[in-house]
Amino acid sequence: MALRASRPRAFIVVMRPALLLRVLVVAMLALVPAAAAAPPTLPPGFTTEVYVTGDGYTADAWRGLPGIPSTGTMAVDADGVLYLARSGRRYTGGESEDLGRVYRIPPGGARLTPQSEPRYLIGPPLPNPQVASVRGGRELLITTFDRDRTVGVLYRMLSGRAELLAGGTPPRGTPPLLKQPEGAVADAGGNVYVADRAQGVVLRLNPQGEVLDPRVVSVGRPRLVALGPEQLWVAADGTAEAPWQRGPGEIWQVSPDGKATLMLTGPVAAGMSVGPAGRLFVADRQGGEIFLLAPDGKKLEFARFAEGDAPRALAFVPATPETRRAGIAGDLLVVTVSRGAWPVNEVVRVSGPFERFVQDGAASPR
Repeated sequence: MALRASRPRAFIVVMRPALLLRVLVVAMLALVPAAAAAPPTLPPGFTTEVYVTGDGYTADAWRGLPGIPSTGTMAVDADGVLYLARSGRRYTGGESEDLGRVYRIPPGGARLTPQSEPRYLIGPPLPNPQVASVRGGRELLITTFDRDRTVGVLYRMLSGRAELLAGGTPPRGTPPLLKQPEGAVADAGGNVYVADRAQGVVLRLNPQGEVLDPRVVSVGRPRLVALGPEQLWVAADGTAEAPWQRGPGEIWQVSPDGKATLMLTGPVAAGMSVGPAGRLFVADRQGGEIFLLAPDGKKLEFARFAEGDAPRALAFVPATPETRRAGIAGDLLVVTVSRGAWPVNEVVRVSGPFERFVQDGAASPR
């Protein structure tokens, strides 16, 4: 009996977008060489050093890049202790990957390994934790939200104990107060401003977490907030559905009387912190730079990254007796991405004449 030759069959594998994204990321990172991040280009007089890093967290696909697991938010307390949120997979991955932990790094920095990591962890695992800021010098504010971004929580953490401050599952038939809270910052009176990205608003809560103003400002996808001497700064993702995408993003200034002014359109801010003279420093991950935002809305470049390196978050160390003794008062700490490999990050410490940089920038012609 004659056998008929069969045609080869083609099999088509259909992947979910999230899974496809993860496969592509791993494939691209396999091409990344094992090299530490190059120092950013800074103004004269400034220096950098690696402040927090790690070993043993990367798979073969990333060829041993140094660093700790992905972290996108940070804050520093009055003692100089650095807090970092170990991110869950906020926009990809399964339910189990949504849980993250918070690192507590003592003054002076640290080098973590999977074996030493437990002694740096603080508090319980939380869904999508974001280290927002420090209230009153030592009380850590943390925001979380569920995978569907329908219920969010604002926690306060002191000595490793996380207590609900606002949000959570509401009574049946009542809409949740918070859906996707991200940035949060407290004023001198302990009132807290919270950016809810899903609801497009910034709320103001009293020190006990009760609502004072449900809509301080309404903008497209607000994610970061910071307080200056006389203004509230709000960074919004604008048209970007995910924080790592290109916007254009927006940076708003809100005066004490509630007037909101659009100061800058373009960069999607990955992080921001108020520095000397109340000036706002912004991390632009897509643009590979850190810049100062002048009162007139103009950008003044402070740091330039290259070769796939980028800033992801930043925070100035407060000037206190404790941080002066530790030798880090007034320094800038920056979470960095090396060679585009976002699954592992390092924290870099930047030291130098920030006051002079701000003064020179204010005096320079534009």
